[in-house]
Amino acid sequence: MQTLDTEVLVIGAGSIGISVAYYLKHLRPNHRVTLIDCMQPMAFTSAQSGENYRNWWPHPVMRDFTDHSIDLMEQIARDTKNQIQMTRGGYLLATRSSDIEPYLADLSAGYKGSRQEVRIHNMPTSVTYQPAEAIGWESAPDGVDILSNNFIIKRHYPYFDPKLNAVFHVRKAGTISSQQLGQYMLAAFKASGGARLIGKIKAIEKSNRFQVTLDDGRHIFAEQIVNAAGPFVGEIAGMLGVELPVENWVQQKIAFEDSLGVISRTMPFAIDLDGQRLDWDDEERSLLKGDPEFSWLASDLPGGVHCRPDGGLKGKWLKLGWAYNQLDSLPSFEAQLDDQFPEIVLRGAARLNPALKAYYGKLPRAMVHYGGYYTLTKENWPLLGPTKVGGFYVAGALSGFGTMAACASGELVAQWVLGEELPHYAGPLSPRRYENDLYAGMIQQQKNRGIL
Repeated sequence: MQTLDTEVLVIGAGSIGISVAYYLKHLRPNHRVTLIDCMQPMAFTSAQSGENYRNWWPHPVMRDFTDHSIDLMEQIARDTKNQIQMTRGGYLLATRSSDIEPYLADLSAGYKGSRQEVRIHNMPTSVTYQPAEAIGWESAPDGVDILSNNFIIKRHYPYFDPKLNAVFHVRKAGTISSQQLGQYMLAAFKASGGARLIGKIKAIEKSNRFQVTLDDGRHIFAEQIVNAAGPFVGEIAGMLGVELPVENWVQQKIAFEDSLGVISRTMPFAIDLDGQRLDWDDEERSLLKGDPEFSWLASDLPGGVHCRPDGGLKGKWLKLGWAYNQLDSLPSFEAQLDDQFPEIVLRGAARLNPALKAYYGKLPRAMVHYGGYYTLTKENWPLLGPTKVGGFYVAGALSGFGTMAACASGELVAQWVLGEELPHYAGPLSPRRYENDLYAGMIQQQKNRGIL
């Protein structure tokens, strides 16, 4: 029976596991590191990434964490002549509410201690706002621009719902190719002597060392293990009696060619913050209300509909997403998708971009409907660091922000494993935070979980 030996075994070859393996070898080139998955790299949850990033979070811990991750991505973009296709159009967060004080409070909390400015543009004739006409990341501003006047919103975004009262333009935000980032890290990991295996883990035992048994009978002995198993992070932890406070939400997206050209290619990633009722006619709404299975489609739904052009200024595709599902489910390799979702998300997105109504009932045949899991904690902070089992670490619960946080997550867990100096956010983001009153207080003070 084949037996393998390694110093660190990283379980999971998604964007997070690859990043952990990459930074382990980056920080300690001679360390023996093995990366294992039962699938090809980035073929499961990472393949469903929205490929967006932003540094806006309603708490400075998460802002500092993602700020650093973006800095690391920027360095890779420089080193590779932007192989990772980084852009910086920003995020547009839109609302019809006349009371924007709760949003201002979140911004104030999130950017507390930061040098990044929050700029308010509330005059119809304001000329200080710079729209994202170019998508280059190196010259883009940071901070947040708030358009709190209906006239200035219409001037810069005439295609949006005319009832908007405020648009928050988060500037240190944009898009990235998660696949290219993962491939870059994986190539560097291999080039530095890292080993990769394909295999499904059946059991893990711990004595002086870890013994991992694969379903084909092979054994792996490791000094340390990093659990980066994505939606299966709880299952892997359970093999060692570790319980992780995570849930898995099935989240869906669609992509299709905007053959009618209804969305401006210069529009940044746009999110409608407001809850809504879907745009059905009277007959459709009456039919839905009378059907117990579908009556929820005629009721109030949460905000957070996503829309962005895909493929750059010369592309033609759109991506739409809506994380309205917040039900915990058991993960599987075949996430259950709702056949009604494409029309649901289209009608939701058409509220902010009314021109999308042109596709009602006639989405292109080439439309792609896909989805994966948001694996998250109740506060939506990741689990990055040591568990109660010595030598067993976790890198998970990165819900919808795995792409943007991959670099900082990999570096942080590698620092934990190797005993390196840790950044200030290491404690709050570790699984041990629930045992620390200070960190528990941080979580309780957070009124917004930052789920977009």
